[in-house]
Amino acid sequence: MVYRLFKLSENQSSIPQEIMAGITTFLTMSYIIFVNPSILQSTGMDFGAVYVATCLVTILGCLLMAFMANYPIAVAPAMGLNVFFTYTVVQTLGYSWQNALGIVFISGMIFLLLVATRIRQWIIEYLPENISVGTAAGIGLFITLIALENANIIVRSPGKTLIMAGHLASLPSLLFFIGFFIIAILDYYKIKGAIIIAILITTIISLILGLSHFHGIFAVPPSIKPTLFSLRIGQILNLKDLPVLFTFLLVGFFDATGTLIGVLRQPLFRLDPLRSKRLSRALIADSIATTAGSLIGTASTSTYIESAAGIEAGGRTGLTSLTISILFLVLLFVSPLAQAVPPFAVAPALAYVGLLMLRNIGHISVNDPIEFIPAIIIVIMIPFTFSIADGLGMGLITFVILKIFTGKIKQLNPILWLLAVVFILYFIYS
Repeated sequence: MVYRLFKLSENQSSIPQEIMAGITTFLTMSYIIFVNPSILQSTGMDFGAVYVATCLVTILGCLLMAFMANYPIAVAPAMGLNVFFTYTVVQTLGYSWQNALGIVFISGMIFLLLVATRIRQWIIEYLPENISVGTAAGIGLFITLIALENANIIVRSPGKTLIMAGHLASLPSLLFFIGFFIIAILDYYKIKGAIIIAILITTIISLILGLSHFHGIFAVPPSIKPTLFSLRIGQILNLKDLPVLFTFLLVGFFDATGTLIGVLRQPLFRLDPLRSKRLSRALIADSIATTAGSLIGTASTSTYIESAAGIEAGGRTGLTSLTISILFLVLLFVSPLAQAVPPFAVAPALAYVGLLMLRNIGHISVNDPIEFIPAIIIVIMIPFTFSIADGLGMGLITFVILKIFTGKIKQLNPILWLLAVVFILYFIYS
């Protein structure tokens, strides 16, 4: 029955092979159960409720991916968008986390609409690659900046400079560097679960040194009530919210699409006659997970690039995703362990993921200044303004202006005109 359901024979796979692939992907991405609650609790959200929401939405996303698309792809809360949710939308722009969840809900519904129509293909074709690549790299730099601040490696300067080095000889700072180098070295040797291993080792050291407290490993899952159905929608439907909505939508959309295209490069997936239909179903699974996540208490979800590790280990079908969902179900019962993890143990994971995302800058074409300059503006301005929306908006407006004044106005499409106008109005009225 399992062989027929997931078409294992047609995909040249077996049950043990798929289970091992699921375990491999799980080990490379399970850091999200520590990182996501740690980030979102900075908005005032309950740590335990977000922990449960993170597990539940990952279980749902992976199940949908398994049975709708039959792909070995994991879906979980998106790194980058959870940072945007916390540090830009809530802490900088002043939204309540309830209103921010409302925007995530709307973006998920629009995402679902786009995927269900041909608009998805239209957007993919019309948004320049340098803009999407620059956004990914800028988010990576932003995440790294957040990680360094959380570990007190850099601090706000009371003098003339904006930031300065923190007390690098402090125990939390030293533990950050230990965690970071553990991840880098283990990753170099292709050891699966490098990030989760580093988090656990750093946490154990901090417990020994008395920098954090141990409350056990297993427990009944915390209550999700503090965040369940807490989103607010009625108070956010106005012009100033559009750039925030567009940012959630565009970043989530291209993150998911780019990951799927990038991970599913093997001929088995690339030459599949049902490829287009399965990709659409995979994106539908992601959009449903995003919408559901906003209802129970977490920011946007996305397909995970870490799925490549599972595919490398032999994952070919949705049975890999089903395995991941079962393992996250087990994680529901280890919330005390997650609460023992200090911020400086999570920070190395954030920094490393951010640096991996920054590698995208290598895909930006440097031959044409009109393509190169807007992308670099996005990369620079996202961390400098502490806002993905501001950086993306500045880059898009720059791109449109350069096209107009270099005689290439005909290369601008309706999507670019619309986004440029929206961001101009945003900068004027914000």
